[in-house]
Formats: sequence, structure tokens, C-alpha cells
Amino acid sequence: MAWSWRYEGANGEAAEGSTETFGSQADAESWIGQAWRELAASGVTTVVLVEDDRVDYRMSLQPPAE
Repeated sequence: MAWSWRYEGANGEAAEGSTETFGSQADAESWIGQAWRELAASGVTTVVLVEDDRVDYRMSLQPPAE
């Protein structure tokens, strides 16, 4: 099974980012933990963790609303 991240911009459109694949969910999550700031700075607002073709979860890179 291959894990990867998809990236979305502010309007939900696809955004550019790494196309790296990972051997486990833990590896993918560890990587995003290190890369999310750079992704957010480049305009990515949401990341989507995908296992093969199945969406596992979505996560916002935006700061929480006050």
C-alpha cells in the first residue's frame, strides 16, 4: 500500500506540492509534520492523506479561527 498527500488551495483547487509516496501512514504523517510550514507558505491550505486511491483524512494547514 502506498500513502501520499494531495494538496488543495484556498478554493479547494489542486495545489502544487511533493508527489512523494510513503510505505506507511506513520511515515507520511512524520513527513507532513516537517513540511507543513513550507506547504502553507506556498499557498496550500488543506492536505489530504490518500492510501492508494482511498482518502483517509483531510487536514487544514490554516491557523485556528479565534
